[in-house]
Amino acid sequence: MKDRLDAEHAATARRKGEHIRICLQEQVQNTGSGTGFDGYRFRHQALPELSFREIDLSTIFLDKRLSAPLLISSMTGGTEETAIINERLAEAAEARGWAMGLGSMRAAIENEALAATFQIRKFAPSIPVIANLGAVQLNYGYGIDQCRRAVELAEADALVLHLNSMQEVFQPEGDTDFRGLLSRIAEVCRLMDVPVGVKEVGWGIDAETAKVLLEAGLSFIDVAGAGGTSWSQVEKYRARDELRAEAAAAFADWGTPTAACVRDIRAALPEAAIIASGGLASGVDAAKAIALGADLAGYGRVLLGGAADPEGGSAAALIRQMERIEFELRAAMFGIGAGTIGQLRATDRLQLI
Repeated sequence: MKDRLDAEHAATARRKGEHIRICLQEQVQNTGSGTGFDGYRFRHQALPELSFREIDLSTIFLDKRLSAPLLISSMTGGTEETAIINERLAEAAEARGWAMGLGSMRAAIENEALAATFQIRKFAPSIPVIANLGAVQLNYGYGIDQCRRAVELAEADALVLHLNSMQEVFQPEGDTDFRGLLSRIAEVCRLMDVPVGVKEVGWGIDAETAKVLLEAGLSFIDVAGAGGTSWSQVEKYRARDELRAEAAAAFADWGTPTAACVRDIRAALPEAAIIASGGLASGVDAAKAIALGADLAGYGRVLLGGAADPEGGSAAALIRQMERIEFELRAAMFGIGAGTIGQLRATDRLQLI
């Protein structure tokens, strides 16, 4: 039994390392029409009647004040290498006042020796931290105890359950039984002591699905739309099955663009808490996402290179990248005369082109 568990733990660590390497070195971008943000332009305000220095990016998320409505999206954890990445991400998030999501914590639940790779609270004492488990694991023996344990290990403010059906289809070790998950998710929402959200991993959540999920008791939706990393393409590079590797090419453009997810969910669900992630690269993307209806804008792979740099040694390069995103967001707000995030959300200056 011990030998089998050791082999499974080693396989998990190997998979995490492979994911990082592939995301950094291979072409895994969704090849569809992009995030959808390029289809929008802000109408310039030549007389903003604002002081640029007084523009306020602050907001509240999970009852904590953020310096900007920005999130480091769930990425990784579970190995020595990814522990360093999470440490740098956490230090940078704390320094800039961003929220932070953790990668899937299944590895730590199954092997507590890996828990330290997700324990970033000491590096980020004041920001919102979101623990993370795969929703499908609720069909493979997980329940409220594992969900509570993930939150406890991370000292997290919330739990997100990720939906990754298409990744599981192409993953050699994939868990593909998604039957009855909605009722299991509803039970987790009912029993947890912290807010529970759901996120996709790069193919988007539409308004119809968001409505069902929120009715089940979820507190927020992270759309994680198409336009960024395609996990079918990531798994293509790991495939041991030639058929799956070849079939992945047919899904390189799969998914609903991030902008469309945010727009449609906000139109259908005016009170929903929405995180826009999936392919965001600049602060202008964040401004468009918030103007379309998002409460936060999340960044994933675009930050991974700086965090994973073995020569980096600190979060300094990552912090500079985050400062650039903030500056771009503030500049976009100045360009339309929006002095606060509330005014950006209410703007009528974002137009389809």
